[in-house]
Amino acid sequence: MSWFGFGFNGFGQIVPRARGSVGVKVLFPERLECCDCDVGQTRVSRAEKDEQLPSGTEIRATWSRLAVLHRQTGDGHVCISGFVASPPNQNACTYVPATKGCHDALIGERYLTASFADKIECWDIGGLGSPPVWRMELTNTDAAALPLAPGGYAFPKTPFYRALSPQICAQRLALGAEHAVLLSTDGTVYTWGLGSHGQLGHGSVESQSEPLAVEVLRGLPMGDVAAGGWHSVCISAGGDLYVWGWNEAGQLGLPSRSLRAQAEHSSAGEGCATIPTRQEAAETQEGEGSEVFISIQAFPALLDLPEESEIKKMSCGSRHTAAVTCAGALYTWGWGDYGQLGHGAPRSSDQPLHVEYFTKEGLCVLDVVCGSWNTFVLASERAPSFE
Repeated sequence: MSWFGFGFNGFGQIVPRARGSVGVKVLFPERLECCDCDVGQTRVSRAEKDEQLPSGTEIRATWSRLAVLHRQTGDGHVCISGFVASPPNQNACTYVPATKGCHDALIGERYLTASFADKIECWDIGGLGSPPVWRMELTNTDAAALPLAPGGYAFPKTPFYRALSPQICAQRLALGAEHAVLLSTDGTVYTWGLGSHGQLGHGSVESQSEPLAVEVLRGLPMGDVAAGGWHSVCISAGGDLYVWGWNEAGQLGLPSRSLRAQAEHSSAGEGCATIPTRQEAAETQEGEGSEVFISIQAFPALLDLPEESEIKKMSCGSRHTAAVTCAGALYTWGWGDYGQLGHGAPRSSDQPLHVEYFTKEGLCVLDVVCGSWNTFVLASERAPSFE
């Protein structure tokens, strides 16, 4: 079982920049190396450990950093790679001693938050050796996963704690650039925050200061939610995928006018190959296509994946989306200029495309986590088939 990464590598968060063969763009999945950091009082090098991240690790990602939550030993801790101001080394993996014993972690561009059995603490990443900037004592040992906290949720900006209505029993919360998507225990989806790109799913571009149920989805129990920069995604209990919000880069998997314009510009140039837009694919199959493009989808829309695939996991980057099927296949779509779609080219797509690398390598995809401009995938070897 291994973690892979692809996409933006400007700070060495996927492949250490000391390895000069890999640049800012990682176009194909790269297996993540084991952390090379101080754990406790002993420095453990890669030569003394397996070369890949061990099972039991989880990934948290932002634009410039990768946080690895180690839980395989039962004594969790967090290591950070990428842009870390203290110590000033963009290539090293930094162990955060204050996280020793943590159960979960949440990372932002400036702050790191970790939950323990009896507390939640938050630190400024620019001074990880300093006392926490915020702390919350816990009395309920059954607290939900971050960013949820008793009575509300932790936020990677000030104020670090924000209350939720006691009428909402939350089981999962996803934070976008300026909006939030919450899944309650009864499968209802709530959204709030900035609504300028339809990312709240209420049929308008108005913002919402308090959680409001997405009426279109009422009566359809949902199993998971995710939030991108300005778009939102959820999975129904039956494995259907619903999308809404901004579609400028095709991140909803719906026809994008801007991608069509880019494709036409490229084809008018030197004939370089591009991933076809959904509209182009339809025209190829049906002749003259109807020019229907979607910039903002203000209501949730059901997105059909190839072969009527049932979805079990999904994640959103700033302007791209990734989904894992129950069969262990990975599909990606949206903005791909840094290779974050994993198709071997810095191209965008407004249709879900199968990432063939994992299938060709005989790997079953188990999980996916998107950073703003990159994608991280957990995969294991497929059991041999005797059919």
